[in-house]
Order: sequence, then structure tokens, then C-alpha cells
Amino acid sequence: MTHVLLIRLAGPLQSWGVASRFAARRDSHSRPAKSAVIGMCAAALGLPRSMGLEEPEQPGSTRRRGEPTILGELARSLFGVRADHAGVPVRDYHTVGAGSFPLRPRDLILDHRRAAAVAAEVDTGPSDRFGHHTLAGWYGSPKKIAADPVSGVPVSGELTRSALITERWYLADATFVVGLQHEDEGFLRSVGRALEHPRRLLWLGRKSCPPSGTLTLGTFPGDLDTVFRARRLLPGPDGTGQSKSRVWAWFQVPPSEPGATPVHDQPVSFDAMGPEHTTRWEVRRRITISLDAAEWEDIIP
Repeated sequence: MTHVLLIRLAGPLQSWGVASRFAARRDSHSRPAKSAVIGMCAAALGLPRSMGLEEPEQPGSTRRRGEPTILGELARSLFGVRADHAGVPVRDYHTVGAGSFPLRPRDLILDHRRAAAVAAEVDTGPSDRFGHHTLAGWYGSPKKIAADPVSGVPVSGELTRSALITERWYLADATFVVGLQHEDEGFLRSVGRALEHPRRLLWLGRKSCPPSGTLTLGTFPGDLDTVFRARRLLPGPDGTGQSKSRVWAWFQVPPSEPGATPVHDQPVSFDAMGPEHTTRWEVRRRITISLDAAEWEDIIP
């Protein structure tokens, strides 16, 4: 018998990028991606980024080589998402960098070129003017640090910098119910507890999008389709459970399922040097909530 952990993903803004890492146009999928949700659960559990899907061979370990790790158990869970309130796409015109900023003490300590360029003004100027010195044409808030070719000390790698302009997309006022289907109810309950008491910070796709209110909705017997139909819609931004559009859900299925489409968000690794994903398959179905569907209780919006 399988069980389903239901997770509530809601907040003022969400952004589920699928193909725009560090690009000028940073998109958002219309719904949460599996890799993002599994990564959120892994962060809540405090798993290291270096953890693989299978146990490595370790002398003296009680676990056999090739057994699924905790991350492996998360990744092999069947994934589903129900869009209770699909939200509204929002575009953010975003600029980073450029401009001129007053020199800070660390700029003079860490970059001898800046210190030399402003030394005369600092030495002869009023003592209360420190922090108001600028260098025309120099980028005063460096993020790129490099080793000086002569002394080897860390200095700014960019003396001048043009503004980086990006177009970032978000979903505003969206509410989703995510389901993870697994045969081990105890494992799902431990993930649910971790989401409510996370060991690391959680966000809805981007660090600027924290989740609001309740995350864990409970663990229920059955499969994703049955559990999704047996629970009422979550309250939306207006506080009601009435959706303004049809309610759709997406379910992870085998490739042989009629109508299945590929999605490249099955996590393989979250290594800091570069995450890896592979393909899974899903179908979209319209969800009709049962007349006797259970109401939600004690949800913090």
C-alpha cells in the first residue's frame, strides 16, 4: 500500500525556473518542478549537497552498497502537483551592478589600487569625510574577487562594470498542493516533520520567495489521484477555496502511459559544482473534487 505526503506551497511570489539558469531571461514554470520540491525536502532534512542517490561502499557501514540514500528515497517518490490557484505571471525588470559607490574600509584594505588612487584625498581631507570618497569610473561595490598578478592579494576583478539587465518572471498569489507518493509512511512523516522544522532555509524556487504559513498538510493512504480528489481546495489569496479557473493536476507516470510527456526535472545530484537532472514522464488531468471531500483544518495562511 502506498501513502501520499501533501505539501502546501503558497506565498506572495513563486518562481520555478526550468531552463534559464544565469540567463538574461529567467523564466518561471507554471507549477513547481520535482527537482525544486525534492531539493526543498533535502534542505529541510539537512542533507549535504554531495549526497548521491545510492549508498557508496564504506567499510564497516551497516548499509549495503547500492541501497538508496535518503535523497534516493526522495527522488524515487512519485511526484504530483495540483494547482488550486494557478496565480498570475509577473515580470520584473531587474538591474544589477554598475553605478558608483562610496569607498568602504574593506575596499582600501583589500585593493591596493583603490587605496593608491584615493590616498592623497584621504590623507588631506577632513577626518569626518571618510566613507564619502568615490573614484570616477570605478565600480565601487565589487562582487568578483581575483588575485593581484603582482602581489597575489585579493583585489577586485572588475574595476568597471556595466549593469547586468535581466528579465525575471514570477507567479503571484499562487497556491499549489504537491504530493509525494511512497510506500513507507514513516519516511514520508519524517519528511513532513522536517518541512515544519527545517534545518536550512526554504524558498519557493528562489531565495527571494519564502513560503508562507503551513507547509505539511499530512500523510494519507492511497495514490496521488485518489488523495488529490479527496481533499478540498486550499484557500486562495482571498481566503476562500473557490478557484477562478479549472483545477488541473500533473502526475508522474511510466513512459508507456498514454498521453505522457517528458519533463527534464528528475533530480540526480544537487552537487554545488553543478546539479544534474534526467527525464521523467507526466500526464495532466483535470481534477474534480469529491462531494464528500475532507475539509482542511488548522492551516496557517
